[in-house]
Amino acid sequence: MRLAMPPLLDTRATGRLALTATSGRTAFDGGPDNPTAGFNQAYLGPTILMQNGELAAEVQNTLDEPISTHWHGLLVPGEHDGGPHLAIAPGATWQPEMTIAQDPATVWYHSHIHERTAGQVYFGLAGVIHVTDGQDDARGLPSTYGIDDLTLVLQDRRFDAAGRMVYDPSMMDIMHGFAGNRMLVNGQAGATAVVPEGIVRLRLLNGSNARVYTLFFDDTRPMHLVATDGGFLPAPVALDVLRLAPGERAEVLVDFSSGGAPVLMSDPGQAYGVLQFATDSALAARITRLPERLDGVLEDLTGAEVTTRQVSLDMGMGGMMMGGGSFAINGRPYDMRRIDFEVALGSVERWQIRSTMVAHPFHVHGVRFRVVTENGGPPRPENTGWKDTVLVPGDAEILARFDQPASRETPFMFHCHILEHEDAGMMGQFTVT
Repeated sequence: MRLAMPPLLDTRATGRLALTATSGRTAFDGGPDNPTAGFNQAYLGPTILMQNGELAAEVQNTLDEPISTHWHGLLVPGEHDGGPHLAIAPGATWQPEMTIAQDPATVWYHSHIHERTAGQVYFGLAGVIHVTDGQDDARGLPSTYGIDDLTLVLQDRRFDAAGRMVYDPSMMDIMHGFAGNRMLVNGQAGATAVVPEGIVRLRLLNGSNARVYTLFFDDTRPMHLVATDGGFLPAPVALDVLRLAPGERAEVLVDFSSGGAPVLMSDPGQAYGVLQFATDSALAARITRLPERLDGVLEDLTGAEVTTRQVSLDMGMGGMMMGGGSFAINGRPYDMRRIDFEVALGSVERWQIRSTMVAHPFHVHGVRFRVVTENGGPPRPENTGWKDTVLVPGDAEILARFDQPASRETPFMFHCHILEHEDAGMMGQFTVT
């Protein structure tokens, strides 16, 4: 089976975006129909193509439960961010009038209702966004959607013996995050990505609830990292292994001009296949050489910070064993009525983040940040660009400039992106004024 791309929804000509959250039924890999949800379709959502400028969005909810639509990676004010305070009731429509003003990047969107995010994303309420300036040809980058520019949503899902997709987290699933037993890419199991015999761009999104991928090719061919969560790097960086935590995105260039049909794998210690590739000589290989330089600008925020904050991502077995909540930030579980931080608009802050028990992917709404240190040393190569989500195995320091406003009524979130942890209380919120 040939891997299909999500449908492309191009908003550039109209400046309008229409999404409908809908229920559906989806069969995976020849199995039975499963109840699912999606935007404009039965499972997942379209790839939205947008550019800087005005964007009138309309999100209709036809489901029987509230949802929201968080634009993960879009730099927009809190009133447009789509967090838990911006729930869309069943039968209702949300119509944010947004202004897009940011560098080109691969971002995404997903529901973000407190205590329901994990299940809603698991059953399909998520999709990818390409923010573009139309200059990828000038950069020497592949840009033909679905041919040499592939959007790849990586998800693990759990199937029972009858082939039904299930989400029934046990206590241990909540502690570690819900892990699946089968890989889906763009909602498809066992598909093959067919590509031209040239340079191909892979836009990778970890859309899993909890699984961290350590990606590599079985024939050891390198991946050339060209963009992280928030946009392009100044130049490609060759990687043999790419770590991608839930919520993170990475754009890599891979040379398929020779070497047959490699498999994208994960976890070198206990390797498993993520996606099979095959080449087709009938497909036009538009790009045949890697660009030497890119135009990403990585602003050095060191020394500009006015405040340093401590963020402890807390969990403990005791609370779970007693049936209580043990997921918190700085010792306090999430409370929609409490503002945890008050940040000055336009300021730069240093956040020192610490994980307890397990590695937590840490996401901040409304900003992009630079990772300064990881466990006291320099950041991994995939964390050297602009980020909005970073895996914190122990300690990490980030620097962020807060240029988007957020009120007490619609604050920004910061949280673990293991969705079970987020729903259980490992989340806080802040204003920017």
